[in-house]
Amino acid sequence: MKKIVLVGTGMVGMSFAYASLNQNLCDEFVLIDINKERAIGEAMDLNHGLAFSNSSMKIYSGEYTHCSNADIVVICAGAPQKSGEKRPELLKKNTEVFKSIVAPVCESGFKGIFLVATNPVDVMTRVTAKISGFPKSRVFGTGTTLDSARLRYLLGDYFGINPRSVHAYVMGEHGDTEFVPWSQALLSTKLVDDVLQDNPNTFKKRDIERIEAEVRNSAYKIIDAKGATYYGIGMAIVQICRAILQNENSVLTVSCCLNGCYNQEKIYAGTPAIINQSGVKSLIELSLTDTEMKKLQESCDALEDYFKSIKM
Repeated sequence: MKKIVLVGTGMVGMSFAYASLNQNLCDEFVLIDINKERAIGEAMDLNHGLAFSNSSMKIYSGEYTHCSNADIVVICAGAPQKSGEKRPELLKKNTEVFKSIVAPVCESGFKGIFLVATNPVDVMTRVTAKISGFPKSRVFGTGTTLDSARLRYLLGDYFGINPRSVHAYVMGEHGDTEFVPWSQALLSTKLVDDVLQDNPNTFKKRDIERIEAEVRNSAYKIIDAKGATYYGIGMAIVQICRAILQNENSVLTVSCCLNGCYNQEKIYAGTPAIINQSGVKSLIELSLTDTEMKKLQESCDALEDYFKSIKM
C-alpha cells in the first residue's frame, strides 16, 4: 500500500494531485490544508473523476494524524510568489507556515520522506530538515528538477533532437543564482561544447547562453503572464515521488544536503542525486571546472545568507 500525504491544496499541490491521479501514482492520497473545506472540495472533485481514469486510488481530505503511515509527505503549502517578488522575499512568511506543518507531521509518528516544493525551495527544505530532525537522506526538495527539464527541452529544440537524448543539468539555487555546468552537458554521448566547436556555422555559443538565461528566467515570465507556475512543477513532483515509491534509483537534480560535496556541508541546493525508496541514496559529485565551482560557491553563499536571515 503506497500512501502520499499532500499538505497544501493550492495550484501547485492540486496540479500534483491531478497528475498523480492520471498516472495512478499511489494507492492512497490524502489532502491536508489549513482551509479544511477546500481540501474536502478538492478531494470530492478528484474522486468524481476516478471513473474516467485507470486509477483505483483512494483520495480523501485528512488530518496530520493520517501522516503516521505515509510513505511521502509532500509540502506545497505557503504564500504564493507574486509578480516581481524574488524568492528570498518569501522566506519569512513561509518559515512560519512550515513551523505549523512539520511539527505535527512528526508528532503523528511519520517515518517516511519529506518532499518540499514550496519556494524558496532550497531554504525551505533546510528549514524542514531543521524542524524535523530527520536524517538528511529523508528530507529533500524539488530543487532544479523542473529547471533541468526546461533546459533539456530548449536544448532539444535548438539542436533538433529528442530532449530525452539531452543529458544536462541545472545546479545550485532554484532561482537567480542557478547555473548550467556546460562542461558536463551532453547530446547523447557528445559534449555540447564539442558540438559547438564542430559546427561553428550552425550552432553558436551565444545561443546556448541565451538558453541558460531563458531557463533561469522562465518562472518569472510565466508568473508575469498567468500569475503563477504549477503544471510543470506538479508533474516534476510526480516524477520524484515515482522514483521513491518504485525504488527506481533515478538521477534527479533535487535540493538536498551537499554533505561535504563541493566543499559544502550544511547547504541544501540542486544537484544530481540518486533517488530511491530510502530517499537520497547518494549524490553524484560532478567534475566541475574552476569557473563552475565559483558559480556553485556563489549560489551556496546566497542560500546560506537566506537561511541565516530567518535566524532559526
